[in-house]
Amino acid sequence: MNSKCFLLLFLFPVYIYAECTCEESYNTNNYNKNQALKFKLIAIASILVAGAVGICIPQFGKMFESFSPEGIVFLVVKFFAAGVILATGFVHVFPDANESLENPCLGDKAWGDFPLANFVAMLAAVTVMLVETVVTSIFNRLHYNNNVAELVHDEEKQEGNMHAHPQTFHGHATGSSEVLLRHRIISQVLEIGIIIHSVIIGISLGVSTHPKTIKPLIAALSFHQMFEGMGLGSCITEAKFKVGTVATMLILFSLTTPIGIAIGIGISNTYDENSQSALIIQGILNAASAGILIYMALVDLLAVDFMKSKVQTSTRLQTLAFISILLGLGCMSLLAKWA
Repeated sequence: MNSKCFLLLFLFPVYIYAECTCEESYNTNNYNKNQALKFKLIAIASILVAGAVGICIPQFGKMFESFSPEGIVFLVVKFFAAGVILATGFVHVFPDANESLENPCLGDKAWGDFPLANFVAMLAAVTVMLVETVVTSIFNRLHYNNNVAELVHDEEKQEGNMHAHPQTFHGHATGSSEVLLRHRIISQVLEIGIIIHSVIIGISLGVSTHPKTIKPLIAALSFHQMFEGMGLGSCITEAKFKVGTVATMLILFSLTTPIGIAIGIGISNTYDENSQSALIIQGILNAASAGILIYMALVDLLAVDFMKSKVQTSTRLQTLAFISILLGLGCMSLLAKWA
């Protein structure tokens, strides 16, 4: 009796370890490729429509004066969207990155206890900051030199005062251009960060063969895409791109996740989500995306909007802003239960 108990005690850890396997297991009750394919097609249509509606709402809002980029309604919606993007980075994308890069299938010798996902996210955030700084700096120097040359030329032509202050001229000439450039950089970098994790989400859904897994994701990812679209659409509206550029950005965002699902469907028979290469690629891309989204939400969206004079001088608007942020954070965090 004692020897049997001892044997069972010895085998218990082996049994637990055997349960934690990197080999894909199938449940015959849930595994139904035809039914799963039907839900995937529904997901493509639903997510496509939701994404298109979300990103177009700020564009349609330009037709109404109360929803103009300078209006209070637009600002409140933008705070909500910033909360959505921040929650996406912290609650949705970052945990997925950690899950991939800390997966037991990678073994203990991969990078040990080093927090690779956090490191990649940090590098991505710093890279975005450097890109914004360098691009803005180059623009300012070029614009300044052009304005100084033009000013000197005009002064020589008119035989005016040769001791004018070009810096004053520069300040008036470049103020609005610099703000517009910043909005354009923000919207483009933000779209890159969103697209990265949208493709990964789409592929993950596309390779799934379990209808019970896919069904709750349809609604969750549709709302996810719509809220993200509102945030990106708000930034695109402020950037004042040409019609062709706006259309390209709207279409690209709307199609990214459906294309990811289609790719997942195409590779579902050969794709192994537990392979080391797949885990590492997904983890690094998700970590980079999380770093981009978190930086953009905190630095380029929330910090900038909270420093606006209309927000700083209005307790009512500050209250609305905080409520909008909390609603955005709450809605997106709640969706993490299903997606």
